[in-house]
Amino acid sequence: MGGGGMSDLGMAQGLMRHIFLLPPLSIVVALLALLMSLTVTALSRKVSSKSSNVAAALVPPEKERGAFGVEREGDAVDCIVVGAGIAGAALAYALGKDSRRVLLIERDCSEPDRIVGELLQPGGYLKLVELGMKDCVDEIEAQRVHGYALFKDGRDAKVGYPLKGRSEDVAGRSFHHGRFVQRLRQKADSLHTVKLVEGTVLSLIEGDGIVKGVRYRVKKEDGVQVVEAYAPITFVCDGYSSNLRKNLCTPKVDVPSHFVGLILENCQLPYSNFGHVVLANPSPILFYPISNTEIRCLVDCPKEVMQSVRSGKMAHHLINNVAPQLPVQLRDSFIAAASDTTKIRSMENKIMPAVPIPKPGALLLGDAFNMRHPLTGGGMTVALSDVVLLRDMLRPVVSFQDQAAVCSYLQAFYTRRKPVASTINTLAGALYRVFCASPDVAMTEMTQACFDYLSLGGVFSSGPVALLSGLNPRPLSLVAHFFAVAFFGVGRLLLRYPSPKNFWVAFRLVKGAASIIFPIIQAEGVVQMFFPWIMTLFYRSPLHV
Repeated sequence: MGGGGMSDLGMAQGLMRHIFLLPPLSIVVALLALLMSLTVTALSRKVSSKSSNVAAALVPPEKERGAFGVEREGDAVDCIVVGAGIAGAALAYALGKDSRRVLLIERDCSEPDRIVGELLQPGGYLKLVELGMKDCVDEIEAQRVHGYALFKDGRDAKVGYPLKGRSEDVAGRSFHHGRFVQRLRQKADSLHTVKLVEGTVLSLIEGDGIVKGVRYRVKKEDGVQVVEAYAPITFVCDGYSSNLRKNLCTPKVDVPSHFVGLILENCQLPYSNFGHVVLANPSPILFYPISNTEIRCLVDCPKEVMQSVRSGKMAHHLINNVAPQLPVQLRDSFIAAASDTTKIRSMENKIMPAVPIPKPGALLLGDAFNMRHPLTGGGMTVALSDVVLLRDMLRPVVSFQDQAAVCSYLQAFYTRRKPVASTINTLAGALYRVFCASPDVAMTEMTQACFDYLSLGGVFSSGPVALLSGLNPRPLSLVAHFFAVAFFGVGRLLLRYPSPKNFWVAFRLVKGAASIIFPIIQAEGVVQMFFPWIMTLFYRSPLHV
């Protein structure tokens, strides 16, 4: 009883010795029992062998030393998430909470220091609530944001988020990016189903056209070690500067401008708890609170006006060209911040439409997959919306080992995300173009029309702001409001003075509006954006989307 147990052959021999001592009917029953026992044993061994082969192909059951000092990750996991930023940490938590075993690999687990990713729109906050992560904005001095204040040529207009009928905690949130990311990581790492590892992912492991895992480098006491980790699916969320995206999408990255970032200390905004947008020349300037005592300022600098920070030319540009265009209440604090060149930061504003290359075993997410101009602060809303959608779509999948089912869901995901993501992306690109100063009289009229349209209040402001905030991201509503602004501008021109010159300007205004929005929509995908149900006919989605 307590030893190693009797072998199958020994059991058979023992049973045969006793067969002839039994009555004839008992002999028949015993023979049948023996046959069934041997059959079940053989089948169980075959199934066990087959299961072991599948597991070995995806997740090695124990650590073993490979060639050239490569080590294999020993813990079996259901999925790998590369990157513990906004999208990666939220996804790891969402899947881990659903009892998926997640390996989360982050290049640098220290607190990141960025000048964007600091304003979470109300729509993004609601997605955070859906994920059960709303406490991640606690204890980081996050500031509630209730809308935007626009400033142009000495005039201003306050545009609030349409939050009527929603609970009191629903609002935008602004904060230090790094503090928020650390809270997300802590939340994910608190689950026993999530294993957070600090390491640099070097490449995807592929075989037969399938992504089977990743190869990453970690620092150990005895030096650097390269580790291979295997899982049925790998989620690539390695961010803005992804080195893995080229394998999973067609990256068409455009850099229209840079953001130059400053922090204004002990400064009061003209409207507390509102983001501020100054429609300056040549491009917009943003202000919003990120702590109890700090205001973030982001100055958009197109390529032609971008100056060197190190040489002091940027500080000179900020003090002499930008400061005079700011509201009086902000000028002194702005000049004081710009005078310290060691605290001036800059980063590229990248735009990259989502053009995936579907590949079994892998999925792109977050800024690694899709980027839009950060003017409207929509990036985190898109990322969290994608995480919620992906989590809900994958819940019916019992095991990620079922590659056919997983692929069907992932293909459908690329289409189902489009209406929300494309609306926010298109609005960001279109608003940036409209808010930038232009020597073209028609575009100047378009900028003024946009400011006046939003100043009207009511549905004229709540509709566009609902789109921007992620509360009502509908593509048709976006197009309707965009051209409503254009025709509002036409009305302003022709009612004021219906001359032939103004008719010509009005025509160019509408043409200019079309030339702004239609190329963005085309890049996002017209069918996917407006008619996603047509695209799903091409996929065998288990959700029948």
